[in-house]
Amino acid sequence: MRDKIPKGEILKWLTKIKKELKDVKANNEKGKEYLKNINAYVNDCEHFLEKEDLFLSWEACLWAWAYLTISKDLKLLE
Repeated sequence: MRDKIPKGEILKWLTKIKKELKDVKANNEKGKEYLKNINAYVNDCEHFLEKEDLFLSWEACLWAWAYLTISKDLKLLE
């Protein structure tokens, strides 16, 4: 199951979130905390990608996007 995730799909979404994060700003201390976690998940995604663990890389990428979306909805980030 772990080898069913296309590497190209991970790279596509990893590139998108890294581009998106360049313009993101925290609105408060909680936002800074969430942004730190988002960046940690992006780093995890890259780490697992290097290790060829596509499943964990994809999972980390999904968590990064989830945190980013939720943080924006809660107005912690803009």
